[in-house]
Amino acid sequence: MESEKRNGSADELDGAGDPRGLTPGALRVWLVVVICLASIGAGWFALNRLTNVGGPDSVCDGAASADQVHDLLGSGRISEHKSTRYSVTENYSGNSCDVTVRSGLFETTEKTVQLTIRRGTDEGPAELAAPNARLFPGGSVTPEAAWAVLPEGCEKGVRAEVHTDDEEGHDEERARLAVSFANAVAKARACGDRKLAAPKSLSAKGAETDPDWANLCGLPGFAPAKDPRIPSTLVTFRQQVTTASDPIWSCTITDGSSSLSPQIFAITTEPQTATVARRTHDNTGIVGRAQRVAPGTLVATCRGKEVYFTVTGGSDPTFRTWLFPDQDGLVRQFLTAGGKAIGCEPIL
Repeated sequence: MESEKRNGSADELDGAGDPRGLTPGALRVWLVVVICLASIGAGWFALNRLTNVGGPDSVCDGAASADQVHDLLGSGRISEHKSTRYSVTENYSGNSCDVTVRSGLFETTEKTVQLTIRRGTDEGPAELAAPNARLFPGGSVTPEAAWAVLPEGCEKGVRAEVHTDDEEGHDEERARLAVSFANAVAKARACGDRKLAAPKSLSAKGAETDPDWANLCGLPGFAPAKDPRIPSTLVTFRQQVTTASDPIWSCTITDGSSSLSPQIFAITTEPQTATVARRTHDNTGIVGRAQRVAPGTLVATCRGKEVYFTVTGGSDPTFRTWLFPDQDGLVRQFLTAGGKAIGCEPIL
Protein backbone atom coordinates (compact mmCIF):
# COMPACT_ATOMS: atom_id res chain seq x y z
CA MET A 1 0.00 0.00 0.00
CA GLU A 2 2.73 2.38 0.98
CA SER A 3 4.57 1.52 -2.21
CA GLU A 4 1.51 2.14 -4.35
CA LYS A 5 1.01 5.54 -2.74
CA ARG A 6 4.61 6.44 -3.43
CA ASN A 7 4.32 5.26 -7.02
CA GLY A 8 1.08 7.16 -7.42
CA SER A 9 2.63 10.33 -6.09
CA ALA A 10 5.59 9.93 -8.42
CA ASP A 11 3.30 9.38 -11.41
CA GLU A 12 1.37 12.51 -10.52
CA LEU A 13 4.60 14.51 -10.29
CA ASP A 14 5.77 13.16 -13.66
CA GLY A 15 2.49 14.07 -15.27
CA ALA A 16 2.53 17.59 -13.83
CA GLY A 17 5.31 18.59 -16.25
CA ASP A 18 3.74 16.88 -19.26
CA PRO A 19 0.90 18.45 -21.26
CA ARG A 20 -0.59 14.98 -21.59
CA GLY A 21 -1.02 14.97 -17.87
CA LEU A 22 -2.89 18.28 -17.77
CA THR A 23 -6.57 18.63 -17.41
CA PRO A 24 -8.39 19.66 -20.60
CA GLY A 25 -8.76 23.22 -19.31
CA ALA A 26 -5.10 23.53 -18.36
CA LEU A 27 -4.06 22.00 -21.70
CA ARG A 28 -6.03 24.63 -23.57
CA VAL A 29 -4.29 27.39 -21.60
CA TRP A 30 -0.90 25.81 -22.32
CA LEU A 31 -1.66 25.61 -26.04
CA VAL A 32 -2.80 29.24 -26.11
CA VAL A 33 0.48 30.31 -24.49
CA VAL A 34 2.51 28.29 -27.00
CA ILE A 35 0.55 29.70 -29.95
CA CYS A 36 0.91 33.26 -28.65
CA LEU A 37 4.65 32.86 -28.20
CA ALA A 38 4.95 31.37 -31.67
CA SER A 39 2.88 34.19 -33.14
CA ILE A 40 4.99 36.80 -31.38
CA GLY A 41 8.15 35.14 -32.68
CA ALA A 42 6.81 34.91 -36.20
CA GLY A 43 5.61 38.51 -36.06
CA TRP A 44 8.97 39.77 -34.89
CA PHE A 45 10.71 37.69 -37.56
CA ALA A 46 8.44 39.23 -40.23
CA LEU A 47 8.96 42.76 -38.86
CA ASN A 48 12.71 42.24 -38.82
CA ARG A 49 12.79 40.94 -42.40
CA LEU A 50 10.12 43.06 -44.07
CA THR A 51 10.23 46.44 -42.28
CA ASN A 52 12.70 48.86 -40.74
CA VAL A 53 11.15 48.75 -37.24
CA GLY A 54 13.99 49.39 -34.83
CA GLY A 55 16.26 50.43 -37.69
CA PRO A 56 17.83 53.85 -38.37
CA ASP A 57 15.60 56.89 -39.02
CA SER A 58 18.29 58.47 -41.24
CA VAL A 59 21.48 57.34 -42.92
CA CYS A 60 24.98 58.58 -43.73
CA ASP A 61 25.10 61.34 -41.11
CA GLY A 62 21.72 62.78 -42.03
CA ALA A 63 22.17 62.56 -45.80
CA ALA A 64 18.73 61.01 -46.26
CA SER A 65 15.78 59.82 -44.22
CA ALA A 66 14.69 56.19 -44.02
CA ASP A 67 11.50 57.14 -45.88
CA GLN A 68 13.52 58.55 -48.79
CA VAL A 69 15.59 55.37 -48.95
CA HIS A 70 12.44 53.26 -48.96
CA ASP A 71 10.90 55.44 -51.68
CA LEU A 72 13.85 54.56 -53.88
CA LEU A 73 14.71 50.98 -52.91
CA GLY A 74 11.44 49.66 -51.48
CA SER A 75 10.54 48.45 -47.98
CA GLY A 76 12.84 46.41 -45.78
CA ARG A 77 15.63 46.53 -43.23
CA ILE A 78 18.06 49.43 -43.72
CA SER A 79 21.78 49.27 -43.02
CA GLU A 80 24.69 51.50 -43.99
CA HIS A 81 28.40 51.08 -44.68
CA LYS A 82 30.65 54.14 -44.72
CA SER A 83 33.99 54.35 -46.47
CA THR A 84 36.97 54.56 -44.11
CA ARG A 85 37.11 58.36 -44.15
CA TYR A 86 33.51 59.15 -45.03
CA SER A 87 32.69 62.70 -44.02
CA VAL A 88 30.08 65.15 -45.29
CA THR A 89 32.53 67.99 -44.58
CA GLU A 90 35.40 66.78 -46.78
CA ASN A 91 36.19 66.45 -50.50
CA TYR A 92 38.32 63.49 -51.52
CA SER A 93 38.16 60.56 -53.89
CA GLY A 94 36.10 57.67 -52.54
CA ASN A 95 34.15 59.74 -50.01
CA SER A 96 31.02 57.58 -50.07
CA CYS A 97 28.42 55.83 -47.96
CA ASP A 98 26.49 52.74 -49.11
CA VAL A 99 22.92 52.16 -47.95
CA THR A 100 21.36 48.71 -48.33
CA VAL A 101 17.76 47.58 -47.96
CA ARG A 102 17.22 43.88 -47.29
CA SER A 103 13.80 42.28 -47.56
CA GLY A 104 12.15 38.86 -47.81
CA LEU A 105 10.91 36.24 -45.37
CA PHE A 106 12.76 33.24 -46.75
CA GLU A 107 14.62 34.49 -49.83
CA THR A 108 16.41 37.75 -49.08
CA THR A 109 16.70 40.45 -51.72
CA GLU A 110 19.15 43.34 -51.45
CA LYS A 111 19.16 46.74 -53.09
CA THR A 112 21.88 49.33 -52.56
CA VAL A 113 22.30 53.05 -53.18
CA GLN A 114 25.67 54.75 -52.94
CA LEU A 115 25.91 58.36 -51.80
CA THR A 116 29.11 60.08 -52.92
CA ILE A 117 30.55 63.58 -52.53
CA ARG A 118 32.56 64.71 -55.55
CA ARG A 119 34.40 67.86 -56.53
CA GLY A 120 34.77 68.76 -60.19
CA THR A 121 38.10 68.99 -61.95
CA ASP A 122 39.82 71.93 -63.58
CA GLU A 123 38.79 70.55 -66.97
CA GLY A 124 35.60 72.58 -66.77
CA PRO A 125 31.95 71.79 -66.11
CA ALA A 126 31.39 70.00 -69.43
CA GLU A 127 32.56 66.76 -67.80
CA LEU A 128 29.02 66.61 -66.41
CA ALA A 129 27.33 67.31 -69.74
CA ALA A 130 25.07 64.45 -70.77
CA PRO A 131 22.64 64.68 -73.70
CA ASN A 132 20.48 61.91 -72.23
CA ALA A 133 20.05 63.78 -68.92
CA ARG A 134 16.78 64.80 -67.34
CA LEU A 135 17.46 68.16 -65.71
CA PHE A 136 16.10 70.04 -62.71
CA PRO A 137 17.30 73.32 -61.12
CA GLY A 138 20.80 72.62 -59.85
CA GLY A 139 20.94 68.97 -60.81
CA SER A 140 20.76 66.17 -63.33
CA VAL A 141 19.59 62.57 -63.61
CA THR A 142 21.06 60.07 -66.07
CA PRO A 143 20.96 56.26 -66.15
CA GLU A 144 24.41 56.36 -64.52
CA ALA A 145 23.82 58.80 -61.65
CA ALA A 146 21.76 61.60 -60.16
CA TRP A 147 23.53 64.64 -58.77
CA ALA A 148 22.82 68.03 -57.22
CA VAL A 149 25.24 70.88 -56.59
CA LEU A 150 25.49 72.49 -53.19
CA PRO A 151 23.46 75.68 -52.55
CA GLU A 152 24.84 79.09 -53.42
CA GLY A 153 27.26 80.21 -50.73
CA CYS A 154 28.95 76.78 -50.56
CA GLU A 155 32.10 75.76 -52.39
CA LYS A 156 31.61 75.69 -56.16
CA GLY A 157 31.96 72.48 -58.09
CA VAL A 158 31.02 70.19 -55.18
CA ARG A 159 28.09 67.91 -55.89
CA ALA A 160 26.17 65.19 -54.07
CA GLU A 161 25.80 62.08 -56.22
CA VAL A 162 23.43 59.12 -55.99
CA HIS A 163 24.24 55.78 -57.65
CA THR A 164 21.99 52.71 -57.55
CA ASP A 165 22.42 49.05 -58.49
CA ASP A 166 19.52 49.20 -60.93
CA GLU A 167 20.28 52.45 -62.71
CA GLU A 168 17.26 52.59 -65.01
CA GLY A 169 14.12 54.32 -63.77
CA HIS A 170 13.25 55.86 -60.41
CA ASP A 171 14.49 59.19 -61.77
CA GLU A 172 12.32 61.39 -59.55
CA GLU A 173 13.24 59.46 -56.40
CA ARG A 174 16.96 59.61 -57.23
CA ALA A 175 16.73 63.35 -57.89
CA ARG A 176 15.01 64.01 -54.55
CA LEU A 177 17.60 61.90 -52.74
CA ALA A 178 20.45 63.83 -54.39
CA VAL A 179 18.91 67.15 -53.30
CA SER A 180 18.44 65.89 -49.73
CA PHE A 181 22.06 64.76 -49.70
CA ALA A 182 23.29 68.14 -51.01
CA ASN A 183 21.32 69.96 -48.30
CA ALA A 184 22.77 67.68 -45.62
CA VAL A 185 26.30 68.39 -46.86
CA ALA A 186 25.62 72.15 -46.84
CA LYS A 187 24.20 71.97 -43.31
CA ALA A 188 27.21 70.04 -42.03
CA ARG A 189 29.53 72.60 -43.63
CA ALA A 190 27.46 75.54 -42.36
CA CYS A 191 27.31 77.05 -45.82
CA GLY A 192 24.61 78.01 -48.29
CA ASP A 193 22.13 80.85 -48.15
CA ARG A 194 19.11 78.60 -48.52
CA LYS A 195 18.13 74.96 -48.77
CA LEU A 196 17.65 73.46 -52.20
CA ALA A 197 14.01 72.74 -52.98
CA ALA A 198 13.08 69.18 -53.86
CA PRO A 199 12.46 69.06 -57.62
CA LYS A 200 8.79 69.05 -58.56
CA SER A 201 9.48 67.72 -62.04
CA LEU A 202 12.29 66.71 -64.38
CA SER A 203 12.79 67.72 -67.97
CA ALA A 204 12.02 65.15 -70.63
CA LYS A 205 14.86 63.06 -71.98
CA GLY A 206 16.09 64.35 -75.34
CA ALA A 207 15.51 62.04 -78.29
CA GLU A 208 18.14 61.01 -80.79
CA THR A 209 17.49 62.65 -84.18
CA ASP A 210 19.17 63.36 -87.48
CA PRO A 211 21.09 66.65 -87.29
CA ASP A 212 19.69 69.71 -89.00
CA TRP A 213 22.96 71.13 -90.34
CA ALA A 214 21.40 74.57 -90.83
CA ASN A 215 20.18 74.74 -87.21
CA LEU A 216 22.51 72.37 -85.43
CA CYS A 217 21.51 71.19 -81.94
CA GLY A 218 18.24 73.10 -82.34
CA LEU A 219 20.06 76.46 -82.23
CA PRO A 220 18.63 78.81 -84.90
CA GLY A 221 21.29 79.83 -87.39
CA PHE A 222 23.99 77.57 -85.95
CA ALA A 223 25.43 76.16 -89.19
CA PRO A 224 29.17 75.51 -89.00
CA ALA A 225 30.79 74.20 -92.18
CA LYS A 226 31.43 70.45 -92.16
CA ASP A 227 34.55 68.86 -93.55
CA PRO A 228 33.62 68.23 -97.19
CA ARG A 229 35.59 64.98 -97.08
CA ILE A 230 32.93 63.48 -94.79
CA PRO A 231 29.92 62.92 -97.08
CA SER A 232 26.63 62.46 -95.26
CA THR A 233 25.75 59.69 -97.71
CA LEU A 234 28.53 57.52 -96.29
CA VAL A 235 28.52 58.59 -92.63
CA THR A 236 25.41 58.42 -90.48
CA PHE A 237 25.32 61.19 -87.89
CA ARG A 238 22.95 61.37 -84.93
CA GLN A 239 22.39 64.17 -82.44
CA GLN A 240 20.88 64.21 -78.96
CA VAL A 241 20.07 67.40 -77.04
CA THR A 242 18.80 68.02 -73.52
CA THR A 243 15.35 69.61 -73.40
CA ALA A 244 16.24 72.12 -70.65
CA SER A 245 19.19 74.43 -69.91
CA ASP A 246 19.55 74.40 -66.12
CA PRO A 247 22.12 73.47 -64.95
CA ILE A 248 23.83 72.14 -68.13
CA TRP A 249 22.40 72.22 -71.64
CA SER A 250 24.18 69.65 -73.75
CA CYS A 251 24.26 68.52 -77.37
CA THR A 252 26.27 65.55 -78.64
CA ILE A 253 26.78 64.59 -82.27
CA THR A 254 27.98 61.05 -82.91
CA ASP A 255 28.63 58.90 -85.95
CA GLY A 256 28.75 55.16 -86.39
CA SER A 257 30.93 55.00 -89.48
CA SER A 258 34.21 56.73 -88.69
CA SER A 259 36.79 57.28 -85.98
CA LEU A 260 35.65 60.77 -85.08
CA SER A 261 35.18 61.38 -81.36
CA PRO A 262 31.73 62.67 -80.30
CA GLN A 263 31.29 66.39 -80.93
CA ILE A 264 30.08 68.00 -77.70
CA PHE A 265 28.54 71.41 -77.18
CA ALA A 266 27.55 72.46 -73.67
CA ILE A 267 26.27 75.56 -71.90
CA THR A 268 26.56 75.59 -68.12
CA THR A 269 24.01 78.04 -66.77
CA GLU A 270 24.52 77.21 -63.07
CA PRO A 271 27.80 78.73 -61.78
CA GLN A 272 27.74 76.44 -58.72
CA THR A 273 28.50 73.55 -61.06
CA ALA A 274 31.92 74.89 -62.10
CA THR A 275 35.21 74.71 -60.25
CA VAL A 276 37.02 76.97 -62.71
CA ALA A 277 36.48 80.73 -62.79
CA ARG A 278 37.33 83.69 -64.94
CA ARG A 279 41.00 84.59 -64.69
CA THR A 280 41.66 88.04 -63.32
CA HIS A 281 44.32 90.27 -64.92
CA ASP A 282 44.66 87.79 -67.79
CA ASN A 283 43.67 88.67 -71.34
CA THR A 284 44.67 85.37 -72.92
CA GLY A 285 42.04 83.34 -74.71
CA ILE A 286 39.64 86.26 -75.08
CA VAL A 287 36.82 85.87 -77.62
CA GLY A 288 34.59 88.92 -77.46
CA ARG A 289 33.33 89.11 -73.89
CA ALA A 290 34.25 85.46 -73.25
CA GLN A 291 37.49 84.20 -71.74
CA ARG A 292 38.95 80.72 -72.11
CA VAL A 293 39.27 79.12 -68.64
CA ALA A 294 39.69 75.41 -69.38
CA PRO A 295 40.35 73.21 -72.42
CA GLY A 296 37.47 73.91 -74.79
CA THR A 297 35.59 76.04 -72.25
CA LEU A 298 35.02 79.79 -72.13
CA VAL A 299 33.13 81.85 -69.55
CA ALA A 300 31.08 84.99 -70.13
CA THR A 301 28.81 87.08 -67.98
CA CYS A 302 25.16 86.68 -68.93
CA ARG A 303 22.56 88.75 -67.10
CA GLY A 304 24.84 89.15 -64.11
CA LYS A 305 26.05 85.59 -63.68
CA GLU A 306 28.84 83.50 -65.15
CA VAL A 307 27.86 81.09 -67.91
CA TYR A 308 30.25 78.52 -69.38
CA PHE A 309 30.34 77.58 -73.08
CA THR A 310 32.13 74.36 -74.07
CA VAL A 311 33.11 73.05 -77.50
CA THR A 312 35.08 69.81 -77.54
CA GLY A 313 35.52 66.59 -79.48
CA GLY A 314 34.62 65.99 -83.11
CA SER A 315 38.17 65.07 -84.06
CA ASP A 316 40.09 62.13 -85.45
CA PRO A 317 43.42 62.33 -83.57
CA THR A 318 45.08 59.81 -85.88
CA PHE A 319 44.67 61.85 -89.05
CA ARG A 320 44.18 65.26 -87.36
CA THR A 321 40.89 65.81 -89.09
CA TRP A 322 37.83 67.57 -87.69
CA LEU A 323 34.11 67.33 -88.29
CA PHE A 324 34.19 71.14 -88.34
CA PRO A 325 37.65 72.19 -89.59
CA ASP A 326 37.26 75.90 -88.77
CA GLN A 327 37.53 75.52 -85.00
CA ASP A 328 37.81 79.25 -84.26
CA GLY A 329 34.76 79.95 -86.41
CA LEU A 330 32.93 77.06 -84.70
CA VAL A 331 33.53 78.59 -81.26
CA ARG A 332 32.46 82.04 -82.36
CA GLN A 333 29.29 80.71 -83.99
CA PHE A 334 28.44 78.72 -80.87
CA LEU A 335 28.97 81.68 -78.55
CA THR A 336 26.63 83.74 -80.74
CA ALA A 337 23.88 81.14 -81.29
CA GLY A 338 24.11 79.56 -77.83
CA GLY A 339 24.20 82.90 -76.03
CA LYS A 340 21.16 84.12 -77.92
CA ALA A 341 19.27 80.91 -77.12
CA ILE A 342 19.65 81.45 -73.36
CA GLY A 343 18.90 85.18 -73.48
CA CYS A 344 22.48 86.34 -72.98
CA GLU A 345 23.61 89.77 -74.03
CA PRO A 346 25.71 89.71 -77.25
CA ILE A 347 29.08 88.13 -76.54
CA LEU A 348 30.79 89.07 -79.82
